[in-house]
Amino acid sequence: MTYPDTYYSRTVTDRKTRPPLSGEAECDIAIVGGGLAALTTALQLARAGRFVAVLEAKTIGFGASGRNGGFVTPGFSARSEAVSASVGADAARALHHLSIEGVDFVRDIIDELAIADARPRPGLISVLRYDGGDAFRRYVEETARDYGYELEYLETAALRSVLRSQRYYQGLRDAKAFHIHPLNYLRAVAHEVERLGGRIFEASEVIDCDLSGPQKKLRTVQASLRAQHVVFATGGYTGPVLKRLRRAYLPIATYVMVSEAAPDLIAQAVATTDAVGDNRRAGDYYRVVDDGKRLLWGGRITTRAAAPAVLARELRREMVGTYPQLAGLRTELAWSGLMSYARHQMPQIGQLQPGVWYCTAFGGHGLNTTAIGGKLVAEGILGVSDRYRMFAPFGLDWTGGAIGLAAAQLTYWKLQAQDWWRERRAGEGVTT
Repeated sequence: MTYPDTYYSRTVTDRKTRPPLSGEAECDIAIVGGGLAALTTALQLARAGRFVAVLEAKTIGFGASGRNGGFVTPGFSARSEAVSASVGADAARALHHLSIEGVDFVRDIIDELAIADARPRPGLISVLRYDGGDAFRRYVEETARDYGYELEYLETAALRSVLRSQRYYQGLRDAKAFHIHPLNYLRAVAHEVERLGGRIFEASEVIDCDLSGPQKKLRTVQASLRAQHVVFATGGYTGPVLKRLRRAYLPIATYVMVSEAAPDLIAQAVATTDAVGDNRRAGDYYRVVDDGKRLLWGGRITTRAAAPAVLARELRREMVGTYPQLAGLRTELAWSGLMSYARHQMPQIGQLQPGVWYCTAFGGHGLNTTAIGGKLVAEGILGVSDRYRMFAPFGLDWTGGAIGLAAAQLTYWKLQAQDWWRERRAGEGVTT
């Protein structure tokens, strides 16, 4: 089993390897990709009695699904105002309800399959790095009114009692959100797919496809697979076999590091088991792992992955800038991974043509949104709902290729500068 060297790959409890596809084979539904969207789709179809086959180019959970922050929390990468502007207030509320459903869906799977190794921990705190308590209070009221979803508002003193940083002003605690070991979760779902009769093939990169006619055909280097339906559920590592899909997302690198074991030192700064994320675009996110012994810290985005040593320095600078008391905390491991982002910053979920489905662009959305995307595609294939159409306004728009990547990087730098200026004004006592 070949994985990037991450905290999750070092602590994964299931190390089963699976053979590549060989010869000629058939199934009801073929699924390309071995991440969370793919395996959730496979799980729901297998539960309905369909014969599914999953083709993964590397190993199950090799990509972003197996090396992310592990957050399961409502919402999307796109801001709610942007979603409302695109689809209207009612449709935006329905989409947010769907993201809440995704949180419950992941939790239910953990309970139903008794995935203790997913190590679910409740609670997520969203923090402001400038004084904006009035906006947070309004958001608490609106969320309770519009969704029946309760959030806890944290004043500065209460927030800094558990997150001991002068960078933070106010916070919102979501008791229903949680965080997990994503790779252990994913591999448990893969086992359940196989127990229900599904087949999973690793080292089986799809290099060609014929999607015409009622029987679709996928070809790997040494095999072929026929199916009535094909689901493309790849992410930042999508290959060129389906050019329209690859042109519709930007591969964006994000970064994570894990500290040495130093529970007493970490507790001086982060006195909570809740996951934490700040309000900046591509801001910091972190949580204690290994029963409080280590700190997992992620953040930053670039359009080109940096070397581990470089990214470790960048993340350490963020961590120590937030918590000077952690200056002596050494980094044990750092890694990067590619996520897929659409220009509209929403997931891409739908049907390309009869029998051909896509489920991708989950960068920045959280595990719940990725999982619910797979569930919606399965519902569409089974004919039990057309809820996948809720994402029809967010289609496969061309991202602009190399120019789009450069524009994305420039936009990120612009947002960084805006964040810096706003936080500087906050530090000088200027409210915004």
